[in-house]
Amino acid sequence: MPRRILQGTVTSTANDKTVVVEVERRFRHPLYGKFVKQNKKYKAHDENNEFKVGDIVAIEEHRPISKTKSWIVKGRVGVSKNDEVEVA
Repeated sequence: MPRRILQGTVTSTANDKTVVVEVERRFRHPLYGKFVKQNKKYKAHDENNEFKVGDIVAIEEHRPISKTKSWIVKGRVGVSKNDEVEVA
């Protein structure tokens, strides 16, 4: 079974070898037809502590690493600076 891959922004690096990634999801409301944004935070494993707040990263589903961590960081997609995105 293929593993899910999501893309989001790193919002916290407070814990050792862990980053919190916020993923934005947009979908059309079933009744009203308006596009709605939802955000969800995932804790992902960052072995070398190489990512910092504001980085745009790809995370992949993985076996449970701890009680709350079931994702690993695949790599950096871009860098966010003051609401502007620079693609690496």
